[in-house]
This record gives sequence, structure tokens and C-alpha cells, in this order.
Amino acid sequence: MIVIPAVDIRQGKCVRLSQGRADAQTVYSDDPAAMAAKWEGMGAARIHVVDLDGAFEKTPKNLDAIKKILETVKKPVQVGGGIRDLATMETYLDLGVSNIIIGTEAIRNPEMVKDACKRFPGKIIVGIDAKEGMVAVEGWTETTSVKAVDLARSFEDAGVAAVNFTDIHRDGMQTGPNIEQTRAFAQAISIPVVASGGVSTIKDIKSVKTLAEDGVVGVITGRALYVGTLDLAEAVSVAMEGVDPEYNPF
Repeated sequence: MIVIPAVDIRQGKCVRLSQGRADAQTVYSDDPAAMAAKWEGMGAARIHVVDLDGAFEKTPKNLDAIKKILETVKKPVQVGGGIRDLATMETYLDLGVSNIIIGTEAIRNPEMVKDACKRFPGKIIVGIDAKEGMVAVEGWTETTSVKAVDLARSFEDAGVAAVNFTDIHRDGMQTGPNIEQTRAFAQAISIPVVASGGVSTIKDIKSVKTLAEDGVVGVITGRALYVGTLDLAEAVSVAMEGVDPEYNPF
């Protein structure tokens, strides 16, 4: 299992939001690229970047900051937030982004996602954010009537590289990941799952690692790294213990 540090960008700065709320923001750095380089230096196999302004405003807003990250780090960079069309995906991929994360459009325009999987094989990750098991969209500002697991199942044969599954109630709260819900979600689909939300300590990394046999191939963590309750180098060591050093689920 790999540990993927999150670099969330808002107005060009590296921030974290609690439960996705725009009014619950903490700024951790004025230089997202420097943070990405720090995490790479501590052993991160890839970097998870979210354009928060893009998520809220429905179009990419932090392209310059993302370009700088791509110029700074060598590890794969996956990007999400405000990606609503094939042209934007192509722009990011041409810049060197490894994987595109599609959230809201996965439910609004699933056929486009399937087309993207065909056009960009192995490059599309579906981000499914759940609130009490139901899909949340538009930067988590709207909860739908669609079950998260049903949405994931609809992409079973589309060629999706992975599903990022986030429990909104846990995200940024450092209350521990929802292990049982994540296990049930991963067991219900054949697509590799990356867990997210609530990771706070090394104990949480160990807990998520127990889900590897259920199809969880990675875990995204953000706030815990920034406030210091989780050491990335230790987390990477624990997650990769007993795993081939060249392991890459993507």
C-alpha cells in the first residue's frame, strides 16, 4: 500500500479544509511546490494535488501553481478539482500530470468519464466523496441521492485506474478513517481503491493497511502531515513493509 500526501491549493497557497468547508481553512504554506518537494523527499510515491478553487468554481484556477509542482518533483502527480471536460484533461496530461481525478462529472456526465478512459488509458481516477454513504459533489457542497458504491460499480468496465474514496465526515478532522465503510466499499467493486479522510496517526496507517486484501491500494493523507501527528517517512515505511519496493498500483 502506498501513502499519498495531499497538496490542496487555494488562491495559490497550500491549505487544508475541515470537512471540505471553505470557511474552515488553514493555510500551511505559500509555496505548494515546496511542500510537494518536501513530501517527495520523505518517500512519497506520488503527490495528490487538488485545485480547491477549481472545485468550487467549476474550472481550473491554480494552473500556475500546479505547473510549478510538476517542474519541481519527479514522482507522479495526480490532479483533481474543477476538471469538467476532455480538453482540460488533455491540457493537464500534456503538462506532465500522471493521473486526472474526476469527481462531480463522474455523476453529472458519466459518459464523458468513460470516453476519457478510452482516450487516456490508465490515466483516469474517479473521485467519490461520500457523506453517510451518499455521493457528494460540487466541492462537497451538495449531497446527491446516489449511493457511493452504486456510482463506483457503474465504472467497473470503463477502464478507470482507481477510485479515490473519501469519507467527508472524517476528512481533515483527524478522527481516524472509517475502516468498516472503506472495507465494504472496496469489497463491493473490482477497481483498486485509495482511501482518504480522517488519517491522523501511524495507527491509522496500520489500520488502513489491513484493507489491502480487500482492494485498497493506497491512502491519501493531508492535515496529519501538516500538523505533525503523522510522520510521512514512517508512514511510508509501515505501508510498504513486506511490499516490493517497486510496487506501483497505478
